[in-house]
Amino acid sequence: MGLELVVTSKDMTAEDVAVFRMRRADGGELPEWEPGAHVGVTVKGAIRQYSLCGEPSDRLSWRIAVRRDPEGKVSRDLHDQVSVGQRLQVDAPRNQFPLVEAERYLFIAGGIGITPFLPMIAQAEKEGKDWRLVYGGRSRAHMGFLAELDSPRVTLWPEDERGLLPLATLLEQVTDDTAVYCCGPGPLIEAVSRLCVERPVGSLHFERFEPAGVDEGAGSFTVELRRSGLTLEVPADKTLLEVLEAAGVSILSSCRTGTCGTCEASVLAGEPDHRDEILTGEERTNGKLIMLCVSRSNSPTLALDL
Repeated sequence: MGLELVVTSKDMTAEDVAVFRMRRADGGELPEWEPGAHVGVTVKGAIRQYSLCGEPSDRLSWRIAVRRDPEGKVSRDLHDQVSVGQRLQVDAPRNQFPLVEAERYLFIAGGIGITPFLPMIAQAEKEGKDWRLVYGGRSRAHMGFLAELDSPRVTLWPEDERGLLPLATLLEQVTDDTAVYCCGPGPLIEAVSRLCVERPVGSLHFERFEPAGVDEGAGSFTVELRRSGLTLEVPADKTLLEVLEAAGVSILSSCRTGTCGTCEASVLAGEPDHRDEILTGEERTNGKLIMLCVSRSNSPTLALDL
């Protein structure tokens, strides 16, 4: 369900990061959400996902932070053209990055990946849990919310001052009862994932803000759209979503990185090659769902309920 929200404040928390606070025009309550949730924001027909980074207990306003990407149309428009008083179309919250129950937490943030951790830290603190945040960025000028992170539990790691995050040393000290959360650019997540391969299953949680990368070994396959009666070839250099859009099939999509769930479709036959960051292990094994923007097929033909 989409909501029309009014921008009530717009401030810069870093050199290239703007913070927007929004509320309903009629002053009514907003849907509930929990730490880790994100919302889709539509600007001129394009949708992008942003983590809610305010207080879940605040039912009258939502807060998001947007890093200005020179190549990102939505982020550029939000920074350059959206001002206080304007209205935005915002989707209801979704949460594929919830804060699980754990004895202690290690949060590893890179750049704008700090946003989902702000409400998580507040909840962990409220529950009296042991937590630590290690926050890296290009420089202090590019690292948002520093004033809110004045705590001995927070380690700031500007790359221009301290170099790359010492992930190996950091993760060597983590106990098995610690939930490790990581959010940020792909290389950071990939490095943390490699260093956590021997950790207990389910102890690593991550969220990407960009694609995991192109698989050079991707092959072509055929997709059958049972309801539409179409059979299409998906070449190695095109995503399933791109092929469907080129054929005129109407598909809702947003992140195009396998992180939001907007383009989910039902699989009727074939074996999906899951490359998203959303589906659970059980859902991947069942093979009944697929994220069209990043996933492919392990079988020569994939049949979808489209």
